[in-house]
Amino acid sequence: MIKVKFPSVFVQITGKRRIEVDGVEKVSDLLEKLFQDFPKLKDRLLKDGELTPFINIFVNGEDIRHLNGLETKLSDGDEVTFIPAISGG
Repeated sequence: MIKVKFPSVFVQITGKRRIEVDGVEKVSDLLEKLFQDFPKLKDRLLKDGELTPFINIFVNGEDIRHLNGLETKLSDGDEVTFIPAISGG
């Protein structure tokens, strides 16, 4: 079971801050499952078929950009967190 944590801005889409997902092997599989369950989430996470730079995805506290990106493997008990990128000046 993969634990998924959403930022508050996604709660209007998911209805929850935390969910559990089973039967996924990598981050891309998780995203496909989430898009099936929450179709509006796809518009918030993808732009032109690519992950938007405005959302960071962490697996067990590590940014997937420093792992294997969307091909990052997931194991039972992993925690995936979506965090909006912070910018400013």
